[in-house]
Amino acid sequence: MKTVKIGYLTRVEGKAELDLTIDGEEVKDLKLKIYEEPRFFEALLIGRSFEEVVELTSRICGICYVTHQLSSVRAVEKVLGVEVNDRIRLLRRLIAIGGIISSHCLHLYLLALPDVLGLPDVFTADPKLLVKALRLKAVGDKLVELIGGRGVHPVTIVVGGFTYTPPKDKLMELAQSLKEAKKTAVESVPLFSADKFPRFEVDCERVALSNPEEYAINEGRVKSNKGLDISEDEFRAFIEETQVPHSTAKHSKVKGRGSYMVGPLSRVNLNFSQLSDDAREAAEASGFKFPSSNPFAANMARLLEVISLIDEALELIDAYREGPVRAPFQVKGGSAGAITEAPRGMNYHWYSIGDDGLIKAADISPPTCQNARRVEDDLREYVPTIAHLSEKEIASRCAMLIRAYDPCISCAVHSIEVKVKKL
Repeated sequence: MKTVKIGYLTRVEGKAELDLTIDGEEVKDLKLKIYEEPRFFEALLIGRSFEEVVELTSRICGICYVTHQLSSVRAVEKVLGVEVNDRIRLLRRLIAIGGIISSHCLHLYLLALPDVLGLPDVFTADPKLLVKALRLKAVGDKLVELIGGRGVHPVTIVVGGFTYTPPKDKLMELAQSLKEAKKTAVESVPLFSADKFPRFEVDCERVALSNPEEYAINEGRVKSNKGLDISEDEFRAFIEETQVPHSTAKHSKVKGRGSYMVGPLSRVNLNFSQLSDDAREAAEASGFKFPSSNPFAANMARLLEVISLIDEALELIDAYREGPVRAPFQVKGGSAGAITEAPRGMNYHWYSIGDDGLIKAADISPPTCQNARRVEDDLREYVPTIAHLSEKEIASRCAMLIRAYDPCISCAVHSIEVKVKKL
């Protein structure tokens, strides 16, 4: 029996541990242990005003704050019967795009790049490349700041719209930076192409929002490659959560079936035709064929989304016109759920609100919870194909696969401990 312990890797948000025991090519035991302390957001929301939900849920994450705000505000507005205008929808899509660009670039260049370049950390990469990458990430942050009032935990998103109308000339000033950022993204395609990642195909259910009108981010039906086609209000009728002893994160599965993947690979697989022309050309040059069943292709999917969403951001900025960004509403009770696409996948928020406007119950399922069981299932299929390697190399490959999901385990501790034991 051999035991290998790799120290903390600083390229995953949050704290987790992988325990793996192999006998020959057989996986005897595999547990992705997420042992971050429970955050209790669903409980602490109870008794708070509906108006506080957007600000409080933003604090779930230091990276995905925009999607938590957009999911929660849409769910509350559905309860209250709020109808927002097209200008508000445009700005919400634009700020969501900014959040996704920022998060994707953080993962691609600071977390995943050492894997593909064979470097111990990002600080040993080409400084010129890193400067360009950080400028690309900053474009997403700036977009969030211009619409949301600040780059982290925006303050202008409220029930009914926004508290602030961003001047069009400020958004137009960002257009040139977006065009420069797109050049960096396109130039990066060879860095994350298929020849940089292991060849590994796995058949699984891939779930994402889909919308015939646009590449789905803030609105759409929940669809999968296995025939799932439901509204966001039907989410809990088809998706269930269970607790497992080894993780503080719940596991999700499609009822009657099993684990599923959410995130950029699922989105690109299901909605590839809605990517921009340049993004689809980049996909052709990448060596990956979409739809792809290689979970490592998620990194290329992120890059394709960055290219496509920059193209769309330029169109939205051009189409934007200043005007009212606040819709009237009356407080009333009820319950409703909403889903938006976080950088890492579908982000579900559901609330029950009393006639007094206070939260009676909440149900929040971020994408990393939905992916947790799928990550373990991927590893069970992947490990037998690399069981002949050394414990050190097995651990490295497993960590690389986990990172392909870009798990957002926690925003407080940035570590994952991987243990491999061979019998």
